[in-house]
Amino acid sequence: MTGGKAPGGGRGRRARVTLRQIADEVGTSQSTASRALAGHGYVAPELKARIEEAAARLGYVPDISARTLKGHSSGLIGLLVSDLRNQFYAQLAAGVEQTVAAAGHQVVLVDDHGDEAEAVRGAKAFLAMRAAGVLLAPVGREATDLLVGHGTPVVEVDRRSGARGCDAVIIDSESGAREAVGHLLALGHRRIAVVVDETVWDTGRNRLKGYRAAHRAAGVPLARRLVLDLGLHPEDPRRDVAAFLDANPDVTAVFAANNVMAEAVWQELKRRGAAVPGRCSMVSFDDLTWMRVVEPGLTAVRQPVYEMGHRAAQLLIERVDGGHGRPETRTLRPELVLRGSTAAPACAPGADVGTS
Repeated sequence: MTGGKAPGGGRGRRARVTLRQIADEVGTSQSTASRALAGHGYVAPELKARIEEAAARLGYVPDISARTLKGHSSGLIGLLVSDLRNQFYAQLAAGVEQTVAAAGHQVVLVDDHGDEAEAVRGAKAFLAMRAAGVLLAPVGREATDLLVGHGTPVVEVDRRSGARGCDAVIIDSESGAREAVGHLLALGHRRIAVVVDETVWDTGRNRLKGYRAAHRAAGVPLARRLVLDLGLHPEDPRRDVAAFLDANPDVTAVFAANNVMAEAVWQELKRRGAAVPGRCSMVSFDDLTWMRVVEPGLTAVRQPVYEMGHRAAQLLIERVDGGHGRPETRTLRPELVLRGSTAAPACAPGADVGTS
């Protein structure tokens, strides 16, 4: 290889600019340059500005691996989520990233696809990076236990694993579900189906609790046959919803426990030509963009998802910066947003919900 060319005709990799070069450029010590660029310790403002200008001009990039070899945290914040294709997690990540960036940290994002083994691999990767702290939406408790066991601050978001030694920021799912189903009951519905894809985590479990609590509060008997629990990772939710509606033609309203289930229910009702809300009212837990633009708009329980990410990141940064105290759980309240998908029932008992 000659002339500084890399194999295949590309140019060779540019040599990394060092702290020593920055210090020599400005005429100061390497330790002073390090303090100025890391933001730790005092450096005179005029000298700090000159060091930062030289670093920007020369293209200096901090060597995270060198810092971690000295036993320090990398300054990175890990974020472990279950499905980035889901708008919920994209909003959550936005709230986290902007808050973390404002505090001078960077986010490393891992999607575990809702798989506990993948979550553990992500946790191990964060430990290898010496992440300063980790935020995660748990799919089990092993990843949290692993991180906490290594002394890494952890904040669980959206749901709790039951692991000890970590903080959490969650939504009051039970009260949100109770209000949504209570709204349907107040309209006169008495055969309200609930569609949920998991009751293992406290999110789905508490939404089912809220559904039941609303019925008890209204003095309306519960019917077990009107609960469709599809379990984790259903293969074809719309097909399952279709079979469920065929078996329960007297349903006059559906409460979908998250946005994935809401999409399956909405698509199936539209496929059948079932008028919403004329034939079947519908409420979703989650309020995504598509729910506001379809006709009619979908009544939904709006979660403060961005705020949840922001609050979780704030709490984690407090811990990273040395905040102590017992682990705490901060709970945010959702809001029921009324749109055109709910109305008083118009069907006689036993009438079909469309045809398949």
